[in-house]
Amino acid sequence: MSDFDVIIIGTGAGGGTLARHLAPSGKRILLLERGDWLPREPGNWDAADVFIENRYVSPDTWYDPSGKAFQPQVHYYVGGATKLYGAALYRLRKEDFGEIRHHGGISPAWPISYEEMEPYYTKAEEMYAVHGARGEDPTEPPASAPYPFPAVSHEPRIQQLADAFASAGLHPFHAPCGVMLDEGNMPYSTCVRCSTCDGFPCLVHAKSDAEVLGVRPALEHENVRLLTNAEVLSLSTNPAGSAVSEVVLERAGERETLSADIVVVSCGAANSAKLLLRSATDKHPNGLANGSDQVGRNYMFHNSQAVLAISKEPNPTIFQKTLGVNDYYFASDEWEFPMGNIQMVGKSVPAMYRGEKPKLTKLAPFGLSLKEVAEHAIDFWLSTEDLPQAENRVSLDSAGRLTLAYKPTNDGARDRLLQQLRSLLGHLGMHHHLIPRWAYLENKIPVAGVAHQAGTCRFGSDPASSVLNTDCKAHELDNLYVVDTSFFPSISAVNPALTAMANAVRVGEHLLERLT
Repeated sequence: MSDFDVIIIGTGAGGGTLARHLAPSGKRILLLERGDWLPREPGNWDAADVFIENRYVSPDTWYDPSGKAFQPQVHYYVGGATKLYGAALYRLRKEDFGEIRHHGGISPAWPISYEEMEPYYTKAEEMYAVHGARGEDPTEPPASAPYPFPAVSHEPRIQQLADAFASAGLHPFHAPCGVMLDEGNMPYSTCVRCSTCDGFPCLVHAKSDAEVLGVRPALEHENVRLLTNAEVLSLSTNPAGSAVSEVVLERAGERETLSADIVVVSCGAANSAKLLLRSATDKHPNGLANGSDQVGRNYMFHNSQAVLAISKEPNPTIFQKTLGVNDYYFASDEWEFPMGNIQMVGKSVPAMYRGEKPKLTKLAPFGLSLKEVAEHAIDFWLSTEDLPQAENRVSLDSAGRLTLAYKPTNDGARDRLLQQLRSLLGHLGMHHHLIPRWAYLENKIPVAGVAHQAGTCRFGSDPASSVLNTDCKAHELDNLYVVDTSFFPSISAVNPALTAMANAVRVGEHLLERLT
């Protein structure tokens, strides 16, 4: 008899959500997390600690193809990357599930339709307390229910910005946001609408992350266990190589083996691929589930740009991430190709800025002090679809270390989207200047910013060109599933977290039937 019915490796948007969905079944479920609980401490809300000192970036070392080491911006905690995400919970557009022609190439179709995913989007929005307003976004896909909570309101300067976008002929909308906020009853609201949300851990547990709304509710059930500081090293198979027989992990310097009827890998796109590749056996010499040679390939992480604009009038906004613009998502009158999504990013503050003279020159081109820059800053996040390429991949070097080979794709669309925003700055009441985020933050290695990583174990109906079937089960192993953003065949141009959560619920429904 196996030790557990289900072992879930990883507690982020995929694993944490799946655990909560399976928990009421009474099945014996074990969650394995390589990190610990993220500490609740004053540093959670300290911009210098979070952005300058990288206090919550977990120690890890990856390598580029030349063997050069770098530290990825990963977060190994209960809740995974969602502990520091911006909680922007978008659905993919309906068209994103089909083939799309981009300036830089083709975004492939998914093996399931938006209509098949839609009920699970609705369930995930309920589970993660998403606030939003249907009918404002012209690219919005059909939905079977309203958002569970009303949209987070714009503060005055952001409302002015929304009005200016609208007067320019665009269709600004309230961005879907996962926070536990009750604006009608703030004395009893869990969320206090602070300035330390996007990119910060939430000290008061008011962010809709996978620890707070996935793992913790799952652990309320006696049949669910969690082991922290438990790094899974490899997966072993039965003699026939048809199923995973053991999970090999390390805790406190000691190796352990555990077994389960079903094993779910939810380590994040890069680390899920790494685990499968390092679990090679005689029956699977290229790594588990890798008969197609697709494990690790097609790595994507969005062709994104975070930029700061300087408003001609002060921007005293505290909670800035409430606005989005998708008018350029598919095309425009001037350009026939998709460009992507414009949304706000968390408000920059002086502690994020550097005082060295080169930085001062970049940040204060109008004779402003850095304090004045912060007072007038408006911060945008521009996201363009990264296209899957076989050579953009995770692999292992001769020492078994994670190697990431990546070259950006679709640069023309990314540059065009930036031009579109720049052309609007005068109309939006801003100086004609955009400052890239890397000009004032320490993170200078683009590939190290892995928050939106996806695609290394794509799902599909053909085992020759995919790793997983449409239930996210490995084609080649009967009891191995991958439930994180690894399964994405394409990444779209919106944040992937809600799709990972919705898919975890979808796969969870399949597993409940299988476990019956």
